[in-house]
Amino acid sequence: MRLVLLDPSTPNRFHFDPVALSRPIWELRCGITSLAEKLIARTGAVDVACFCPDYMADAYRLRTHWPVNEPESLLGDDLLIVHARVKADGLADAVAGPSRLELGEDGECLLLRVDAADLPGLRTDSINALVESAKASMEPRRCERPLWNYTWDLILENPKQITRDFAELGKRGIEGTVEQPNAIRGGKDDVFVAPGAVVHPMVVLDAEHGPIYLDEGVEVHPFTRIEGPCYVGKKSILLGAKCREGMSIGPMCRVGGEVEESIIQGFSNKYHDGFLGHAYVGEWVNLGALTTNSDLKNDYTSVSVILDGRRPISTGSTKIGSLIGDHAKTSIGTLFNTGSYVGAMTLIAATGKPLPKFIPTFAWYLEGIVTKGFGKKMLYETAAKAMQRRGCEWNEVEESMWDAIHDLTEPTRKPAIEKGRRMMVSK
Repeated sequence: MRLVLLDPSTPNRFHFDPVALSRPIWELRCGITSLAEKLIARTGAVDVACFCPDYMADAYRLRTHWPVNEPESLLGDDLLIVHARVKADGLADAVAGPSRLELGEDGECLLLRVDAADLPGLRTDSINALVESAKASMEPRRCERPLWNYTWDLILENPKQITRDFAELGKRGIEGTVEQPNAIRGGKDDVFVAPGAVVHPMVVLDAEHGPIYLDEGVEVHPFTRIEGPCYVGKKSILLGAKCREGMSIGPMCRVGGEVEESIIQGFSNKYHDGFLGHAYVGEWVNLGALTTNSDLKNDYTSVSVILDGRRPISTGSTKIGSLIGDHAKTSIGTLFNTGSYVGAMTLIAATGKPLPKFIPTFAWYLEGIVTKGFGKKMLYETAAKAMQRRGCEWNEVEESMWDAIHDLTEPTRKPAIEKGRRMMVSK
């Protein structure tokens, strides 16, 4: 069986912006692993292919060994085509059995299983052709499987998912170095320190209420307190951090200050003091000293988030912090409001008070006004420098993807910039 991961360019894909602007939804994190890793583990697949939006396909090919947007991957085997929004927990009955098609409320294909014997009767020249021919020849059923619907679903599920992933991975004990004196609270079977990880003296690993997983090459500096459930990714560094429960930190991050129930995709800096809570942070983000987000309203009502620049969407939760896209940069003292949307490739200067809840992608927020600043060229130059510091390369393929994202996000950015111009004139 070949597992085919699906993330098409549908109207509702923006529900996972800004962090999914530059990556397929299945690359998003929840718990210890990505959504793709969970789907692969649950199905037992060893043969994987994928289909993502065309504008990011070339860039994604540089990050994966899977076939990307290749119709040839639809031939020669049983296929299990799964939308990235489908939760892995609901796939137990989908791995085997006859061909089947499951659609969402809007008619979007969420799961398609095709027996190899049925493939000759379907079109395989593209993923869209395969789905449409399956709709014409099969009796579709309504997909009743649990789904990821918004980025904040991942944030809210993260603590439980860390605990579940820890149990399924089955790794525990100290294989790295834990220097003395230290304190490990709770059961030692709920702590895993991977080979090459180093925990300095005067660190507290508190696994009383959930497991702690420190991956290979992690370094934990003195006076850090880590509360489980918590995952820290490869080669990340915690610098005297108050790392409260429910944190998932991807690879090569630098994290200090207070963090709680948030997900950091990877390669990002929150080096200094400041609070990050119930947030999702992309890659190559730099949060300046004392950058802080609110994750709870004073009246304790449900938090709303603006994803399209116009319409607030209720999260159904009283605790949601910020959604911060790749390559966002904040100045010292930046204050994010509850449920803030911070677009990718943004440059933000603090104003001394909470910022607007929606800052569009590729915006420069200066002196309280959304502007186009000095344009995307300077943002690209900064991105290249940040990536080089982690041994990664900004290249023409990456730049082409971001050019496409710039065009894609123009409808939400243009009105904000025009409003900013009117504000400047009126001053």
